[in-house]
Order: sequence, then C-alpha cells, then structure tokens
Amino acid sequence: MTDSTQAPGASSERRARKATRTARRRQLIEATIDTLATRGYAETTLADVASSAGLSRGIVNFHFESKDKLLVATLQHMAEEYAAHWRAALDKAGDDPARQLLALVRADFDPAICNRRKLAAWCAFWGEARSRPTYLALCGSRDEAYQALLEQLCKQLTQAGGYSHDPKSVAVALDALLEGLWLRLMMTNTKISRQTACQSAIAFLSASFPNHFAS
Repeated sequence: MTDSTQAPGASSERRARKATRTARRRQLIEATIDTLATRGYAETTLADVASSAGLSRGIVNFHFESKDKLLVATLQHMAEEYAAHWRAALDKAGDDPARQLLALVRADFDPAICNRRKLAAWCAFWGEARSRPTYLALCGSRDEAYQALLEQLCKQLTQAGGYSHDPKSVAVALDALLEGLWLRLMMTNTKISRQTACQSAIAFLSASFPNHFAS
C-alpha cells in the first residue's frame, strides 16, 4: 500500500528533475551559441558560457564536464534544430517537388534559423570541422542528407520539365549558393538582407527551372 501511494509522487519528482536538467542543458547550449557568436571558437571558455548563462562554472561542469563535450552538444543541437526546421517546411509543402524546393530555400532564410547569432556559431564550427572528426561527422551527415534531397527534387523537376541540364550539378550549385549567401549575411561590410538573399536563391531556381518558377 505504501509503495503504491508513493510511486506516483516519486515518478512526478523524477520527471520534474529530468525537465529541470533538460532546461538547464538547453540554457547552457544557448549561452554557448551566444559566446561563440561574440568571442569566436578559440576564445570561448566554460567561464564565458557560465557568465552568459548567469550560472556558476560548477553547474557547467556538472552538465557537460568539459568544453569539448559542451561544444559537441551545442553543434548536435544546432544540427538537429536545422534538420527539424527544413523537414517541417518540407512536410508543409505537400508532394509537388517545385513547392518542396521553394520551401527548402525559404526555410534556409527563416529568422529562426538564419540570424547573425546562429550563423556566427555555424561559421565557428565550420572553421574547426576539418581538424575535428566529430564536428566533421555532424556537419557532414546534415550535408549528405540535405544534398541528396536537393538532388532528388532537381531530378524530378528536370524530368517533368524536359530540361537539359544535369540535376546533380544544379543541386550542388544550389547548395553552394545557399551556403555562400549565409556567409555573405555574416559579413559586416555587405548590406545584403535575408529577404534579398532569399530572392537571389529563388532567382536561381527560376533560371534553372523556368517552367516551374516565375522569374
């Protein structure tokens, strides 16, 4: 009798602790993104992250143990967030490949994903990816899945519209354009906006698939 009456309360307490732990880890990850954006990769320290989060260094160590583990968790979070964002946009676009491709392009410039803070953090990780296998794997898995989808959609549009170009080449060019526009948005000496960047990508779609996208 005693065990059965205590179990629900104990279960609720465990859920509350788990929720608090998850919220604290998310708070620290968001603070890491802020710190990467303002200080860069090399200058980011656990003390900086703790200060940005308004927490003690001990709490950071408790949840992540080291700077490396915190940064890996941050990159994992960003990669999962990005993938969930474009997949959600894809689902809302329906089955038409032109609408799907357009949705992917627009999703890349959504302020929830495309803002100076997160772009700066991405650039910080990209700069380290070649020398850090874990970073390269996380970034590479995103790129591989996304590139495969772009290629599939470009192939469907090429077949439907009777275009003569190679769909894989168009997909590679589109992906490179999107990444390049992200970099342009990060440069302080350019006046390009998210809206202008998005329209530039859509113009590329119009040039590549004129029967499917209005110029």
